Amino acid sequence: MMEFNWSQMTRVFGRIGLLSFGGPAAQIALMHDALVARQKWLTEDQFLRALSLCMLLPGPEAMQLATYAGWRLRGVAGGVLAGLLFVVPGAVIILGLALVYVQFGDVPFVQAAFLGVKAAVIVVVLQALLRLGQKALTGRTAWVLAGAAFVALFVFGLPFPVVVLTAGLFGALSTKERAKEIPDTSQNSILPTVLTFAALWAAPLVFIWITAREFLLDIGLFFSKLAFVTFGGAYAVLAYMTQEVVQEHGWITTGQMIDALGLAETTPGPLILVTEFVALLAGYAQGGMSLALAAGALTLWVTFIPCFIWIFAAGPYLDHIAARPRLSAALSAITAAVVGVILNLSVWFALHVIFGTVGGSSILALPQPDLSTLNGWAVGLTFIAAYLMLRLKIGLLTTLAMMAGLGCTLSVTGLV
Repeated sequence: MMEFNWSQMTRVFGRIGLLSFGGPAAQIALMHDALVARQKWLTEDQFLRALSLCMLLPGPEAMQLATYAGWRLRGVAGGVLAGLLFVVPGAVIILGLALVYVQFGDVPFVQAAFLGVKAAVIVVVLQALLRLGQKALTGRTAWVLAGAAFVALFVFGLPFPVVVLTAGLFGALSTKERAKEIPDTSQNSILPTVLTFAALWAAPLVFIWITAREFLLDIGLFFSKLAFVTFGGAYAVLAYMTQEVVQEHGWITTGQMIDALGLAETTPGPLILVTEFVALLAGYAQGGMSLALAAGALTLWVTFIPCFIWIFAAGPYLDHIAARPRLSAALSAITAAVVGVILNLSVWFALHVIFGTVGGSSILALPQPDLSTLNGWAVGLTFIAAYLMLRLKIGLLTTLAMMAGLGCTLSVTGLV
């Protein structure tokens, strides 16, 4: 029997939530260190199988991984606790930053601080990617799958579900293992839990529909739809989201969307929290502070309640899946491909930090940065962050604070 209690779970998952900077790669590595290496609450195989499952589900994979870990330890209540602790710190910070943003707008001093933090995030993501790769890439086939996934996304721009399903199909067809003893899942009763959370998700939308609040209904339905199509995390739907909220609905401007992404990148929690920022800005433009708060709260609700549904519905059957050789091999192949997926996200982010303009080919999806827009200060700050973290072994929060301070110094001296 595991020696832990609710207060210990709260401390561990609370720390994960507060330190979950750097996007999914860094967050997954942080959870691996806390749950597998330090606490030993999950085995290596359990962690990697859960990661593969979460990558297959719509929604933020890191948040769902935390929810799964909490569910495995203490059932539905544990899953809710872990999921909330992962999301709430970042949501509160995004709320505060959005309220400051609508009051003060685009302040160069603040943007300079963000430049320093983004430089640190590049190092955080690459460091986490190396750690995850060491765990998941255990053979030549795994390396090939990771490389193929990276090329498929980075060069050819293939849809994420196609890449993942292809990797899973390859793994299933290539295994020759015999079936293991399949765990009994007949006692798993997931229907009441799933129906309860589905009702919770729908309740505010039904109330808003009855009270005929058109703007909030549009917000709720749009971000509900987004929650069902975010396979592969937030990056997979950023282009679609930008087109809809900027061009179709006209809720925010392109510049505000870029700022929203920057804020979400440099705060703890899942990147999909960018939806909260967008909703807050849209609500403020439509009806002031009260509508902004209502839109932000509704967006958080319809974005993250479905995540609990997916995990509580699929989690009880993960060991059942793992006991079937073909399904287990498919999950292992997907895990390897996920390394390539995260590498793609890492390179994409680094390019957009270091270069002012990043275009694309008319034929391939290969990013084409405009070399004339190279930001020398961003490059220099990235090397400084790498030296602080990799050479001097300075902690994440201290590094982020130092890099923000360096960015502010550059702004004060007029260098950026």
